[in-house]
Amino acid sequence: MKIVALGSSGTVATVAVVQDETVIAEYSMNYKKTHSETLLPMLDEIKRNASIELEDIDAVAVCAGPGSFTGLRIGAATAKGLALALDKPIVPVPTCEGLAYNMWGFDGIICPIVDARRGQVYTGIYRMKEETDEGGTFSDYTLERLMDQDAMDIHELMEKLEAYNERVCFLGDGVPVFKEEIKACMKSQVTFAPPQLSHERAASIAALAERYMAEGKAVPSDDFAPVYLRKSQAEREREKKLSEEGKTE
Repeated sequence: MKIVALGSSGTVATVAVVQDETVIAEYSMNYKKTHSETLLPMLDEIKRNASIELEDIDAVAVCAGPGSFTGLRIGAATAKGLALALDKPIVPVPTCEGLAYNMWGFDGIICPIVDARRGQVYTGIYRMKEETDEGGTFSDYTLERLMDQDAMDIHELMEKLEAYNERVCFLGDGVPVFKEEIKACMKSQVTFAPPQLSHERAASIAALAERYMAEGKAVPSDDFAPVYLRKSQAEREREKKLSEEGKTE
């Protein structure tokens, strides 16, 4: 199983190739250039340096959202174009699940937070669940979803997390925005993922995609669409303007 993974839902653009649970190559960029300038060149560099023939891949995994509207559209367009040209399926990986998988093996609650502006975050709540073999010996971790992805006020999220009464690990680009507020308001023990684990990683997206492929979650390229969870700022402003003018769509 060989998977190309793309991520562009936040500030980081990231590309990886994973084959049979081995990371062949991973390239991430978080510096000034737009995702439209970086995704395909990074993939091309991986292709050349690792001598990979894209025709040999089995699927294209992509961070499916939520996140930056522009970033998601760039990632979706790149994934759909690649999958269509190669006649391969797309494996959508929810943003928060891809982030949470960075914390493989963490003992406690995992809470990705993606800055959604205006005091809100895109978030989900997860836990690493231990799996055992027939003899009762630990074999692996699986990502357990405790709350589906949603957009909510950071204080509402903290209230939900307090109800678990467990240690919570926060990660994502919402951490720099809300870190001090979380430390001041949360009564439960909190920790924050280190920089190398706190942002979207294509290797984690690909690793989850391998599992999702086995579960039959791959889709044809024509059927894939990003998950936004809420309307864009432009759409909200347009609706507000129409409302003030007494018009409806």
